[in-house]
Amino acid sequence: MSKLLVVVDMQVDFVNGALGTKEAEAIVPAVVKKIKEEIAAGSTVVFTRDTHQDNYPDTQEGRNLPVIHCVEGTAGWQLIPELRDLAEGRKIFNKGTFGSIQLAHYAAASSFDTIELIGLCTDICVISNAMILKAALPEVPVSVCAECCAGVTPESHNNALAAMKMCQIGIV
Repeated sequence: MSKLLVVVDMQVDFVNGALGTKEAEAIVPAVVKKIKEEIAAGSTVVFTRDTHQDNYPDTQEGRNLPVIHCVEGTAGWQLIPELRDLAEGRKIFNKGTFGSIQLAHYAAASSFDTIELIGLCTDICVISNAMILKAALPEVPVSVCAECCAGVTPESHNNALAAMKMCQIGIV
């Protein structure tokens, strides 16, 4: 059985940088443990990285979320230090928006039996990627590990989990 683990946007700016939260910091040990377990089990592990450019304030997202973050090449754009060695040599999808169509194409071309997502933020990028993957691969079980995710707020995290569950995305 082949499994894909998608580690969503575990970047400095989302953990303890421009948009960091104590909830994001709190999931780091569980995320590291999960990635190590999946690597040991032979799962394919990939990463997404929120990637903006210097013109971020002029974009639709920048006008709606006027906090400059994850600008390509900056310290905040990098994966958190705890994950850098684990990500080395693995596929990283740089995405200019919440969800990655490129990730969905990759998953569809690779014939995975299951897909699991972890990371940040549950209520924005995790839910976006989970929905895109579910739409692209309706017969592949897609799940989200709740303890390895954090939202902008605890309430929005729980709302996103409930919305994904209603769309037949498993919450584990």
